[in-house]
Amino acid sequence: MEHAPLHRAGEPADPNYHAGTDSERIAAAARAAFAAGLPLRIPARKPDAESPRRHWLIDSAILLPKEATLILDNCRIKLSDRCRDNFIRSANCAPGAGTVPPLENIHILGIGSAVLEGADRPRSTGDSAKTLGERTFGADAGKPGEAQRGDWRNIGILLANVRGFSIRNLVIRNSHMWAVSLEYCTGGSVRELCFHSRGRMTVDGAEQITLNQDGLDLRRGCRDIVIDTITGETGDDLVALTAIGSAETHPCGELGRSEFCPPRMDGLAEEVSGIVIRNVAGHSAGGHHIVRFLNTGGIRMRNILLDGLVDTSPDGFRDHAAVKIGDCNPAWGGVTPLGDTAAFQIVNVQSRAKRAVLIAGSLADSQISNILNSNPETAAVTFDSGPENTRNLDLR
Repeated sequence: MEHAPLHRAGEPADPNYHAGTDSERIAAAARAAFAAGLPLRIPARKPDAESPRRHWLIDSAILLPKEATLILDNCRIKLSDRCRDNFIRSANCAPGAGTVPPLENIHILGIGSAVLEGADRPRSTGDSAKTLGERTFGADAGKPGEAQRGDWRNIGILLANVRGFSIRNLVIRNSHMWAVSLEYCTGGSVRELCFHSRGRMTVDGAEQITLNQDGLDLRRGCRDIVIDTITGETGDDLVALTAIGSAETHPCGELGRSEFCPPRMDGLAEEVSGIVIRNVAGHSAGGHHIVRFLNTGGIRMRNILLDGLVDTSPDGFRDHAAVKIGDCNPAWGGVTPLGDTAAFQIVNVQSRAKRAVLIAGSLADSQISNILNSNPETAAVTFDSGPENTRNLDLR
């Protein structure tokens, strides 16, 4: 991907050029850059009379319209304790908008050390099933007028209904929920992401639980995407492809929802397909899964390649599974009809987990090979559902 030349220091497209809060300065630079058809380049913050900080402290998400490139050039961007919002999201995701118009060609590129970091005292963490202060930390717990459950604003980077995108070379620390989540996104790539979260953090000297800290999530309608070089540790699944079907629908952008887009959105295809995942090295510090595949409610997941996974769990610790496919738990929709989850190729996996490759639902017309299983208590490939839920599996 080619980019326009980087800006010179002191130009209007540089946030250091502007006055105001850090979020206001970045927004002003974004307007100048995008109006000129240039990338928005965010370098390190220059210390000034307001603060000696060299990192940016933002109160609201950086919004990216169509044909936008964001370059994070050796900078650190941190959520402020006032912020209850994403780091970055596609500009078509507006709270209460009701719709999410299609956008094209959005690119997020880190140069050198590009770090996104959660707040010191997050107002909210976790998904919409978690109550603040009861199951997951949130400084808004018990505050009148503030939502008492997490929602899509806790996602780190959120792109929805975007065709032609890339995310590359970022470190994401202590995300408030899923670090990166894609919904109905097609024709893109995600490369060289490193995650650092553990499902808990220290707030004012006390350890607090922070749930649902997945690394990279692909949701309903994601197709034709390359994922390459994902590393680090997360509080929940490191990489998850989860297409959860539902008879319920609702407008886009409702607060109180974990995902921005509803099921059956504007007739868009919900199938997850054409996904290539390569070079994953990491683990779930929360003991969940390194790579998770889950489709329910009649949504198909097909044509998936996972090539290269190294489990980096520490000695004496085992994740539930290095790779998990499907689920037999009725709470997750139960076993999918045979054929809805199909055409998987899973190769070159090194596992230290309780299960190396766990087929917990149905799987058809697929190949699993070259699994190095370091847990002598189980086979390399295990099943939580009966033989009637598999067909034409090539296990080598």
